[in-house]
Amino acid sequence: MPQWIVSLPDRLDTFLSSDGRMQSRAKAKKAIDRGLVKVNDEIADKPALRLQEGDTVALEEEEIIVSDTRIVPEDLHFQILHEDDACMVIDKPAGYAVHPGIGTEQEMTILNGIAYLFGKRNIPFTSESVLVHRLDKDTTGCLLVAKNPAAHLFLQEQFESRSVKKTYLALVAGIPNPAAATIDAPIGRSNLNRTKMSIHGSSATREAQTTYRTLASAHNASLLECDLHTGRTHQIRVHLSGIGYPVLGDSSYVNSLSERLTGEYDIRSICLHSWKLSFVSPAGGKKHDVLAELPEEFITTLRKVGIPFNA
Repeated sequence: MPQWIVSLPDRLDTFLSSDGRMQSRAKAKKAIDRGLVKVNDEIADKPALRLQEGDTVALEEEEIIVSDTRIVPEDLHFQILHEDDACMVIDKPAGYAVHPGIGTEQEMTILNGIAYLFGKRNIPFTSESVLVHRLDKDTTGCLLVAKNPAAHLFLQEQFESRSVKKTYLALVAGIPNPAAATIDAPIGRSNLNRTKMSIHGSSATREAQTTYRTLASAHNASLLECDLHTGRTHQIRVHLSGIGYPVLGDSSYVNSLSERLTGEYDIRSICLHSWKLSFVSPAGGKKHDVLAELPEEFITTLRKVGIPFNA
């Protein structure tokens, strides 16, 4: 039975549908309505139940089995960057959502590829207890996967306590001033466009912090190293756009310069890469520092812009 520790106050259905715990808020509500969710060992019957820091949320296995019926194993040729008895880190390619969602029910997702890897290893696959965190559809790089519910809980507790170090590379429009800073701005669902997140004009915001450092600049574009201290939806994209330096190749969070440079350099995928991931594995309690090399498309874009990069 997957279970999680709450680190910040939240609605129950929102908590369950965040950070890879369940595939959607609708799925979370369905599980709650069927009595499959417990809070502090008591069955929870209200999706809007307010969770407090330290609460324990558990999900019955029955909902996991139901949600797995559409996850068909498919070899997506993932590169495995780290693997032990409890978890693995895959190098996520661009173009795949991590799991099915609204409008993607029939699309191939990262879960299909993970189901294939688990099948080859004779590991039971339950979609609700493998994804420890999420990456956006076109974001590439390190994605941590748990091999069993106990490992899933162990690893998610590290994300909740913010002891996992997550470092990204982002190519942005403009030259940031200052060259390095921490963005501390709460993020919530945009009131104007519910498919987007925002630090302005949003409701039900959650705290979010991103630290960036400029590695190089050329032709009005800059390569940034970004450390995520929280894990909000679209966090880096929203924060960098919010201070005036949108990620190139992003069609959702833009300004006139990013749109011009994206067209000028024929950038066809977002220039955002989950570069480094540091965590403690449940297998032996050993710390692992994992690095995903930049994909060739990202490197090609850096060359077009005139920014050299050596990992």
